[in-house]
Amino acid sequence: MGYVILLLCNTFNLRSQKEKVMSSLNPYLVYNGNCEEAFNFYKKVFRSTDLHITRYKEAPEEAKKFFPSASDESVLHATLKIDENMVIMGNDHADPSTQLKKPFSVDFYLYVDMDSPKEAIRIFNELSIAGKVIMPIVETFWSPVYGILTDRFGINWKLTSHQSNED
Repeated sequence: MGYVILLLCNTFNLRSQKEKVMSSLNPYLVYNGNCEEAFNFYKKVFRSTDLHITRYKEAPEEAKKFFPSASDESVLHATLKIDENMVIMGNDHADPSTQLKKPFSVDFYLYVDMDSPKEAIRIFNELSIAGKVIMPIVETFWSPVYGILTDRFGINWKLTSHQSNED
């Protein structure tokens, strides 16, 4: 019998005393080939109608260099909106050869979407001190600012901003 691990956390609206600096903080779950199955299950459980799934084959050709071992039919990104304050995101592991023998990978990321690209870069740089940069801040086909790192405590982070680089 397999066990499904579901990590849920509220999306936090973090604000400084002067201005809003972060749009959201959401769990990002990495699966071993069963992301779509899991998200369809969560969709049913939470009675959501807002599930979006993108497959690796849908990525632009120039972006595929970041995940050369991924299966075209695997999930590149899934987003399930549970309510106005809760979103679960995830994907299938991009390299099947490193998958675990469990239905859920031990990998997880805190996905932070900042209002400001400058603030996303600042937080990325600070979190990466004494940590490991997995993917430096780059412009991607989905975001003007995107980077992945593991902080010094072993927590994985994905930082992004959907605002233009012109702020």
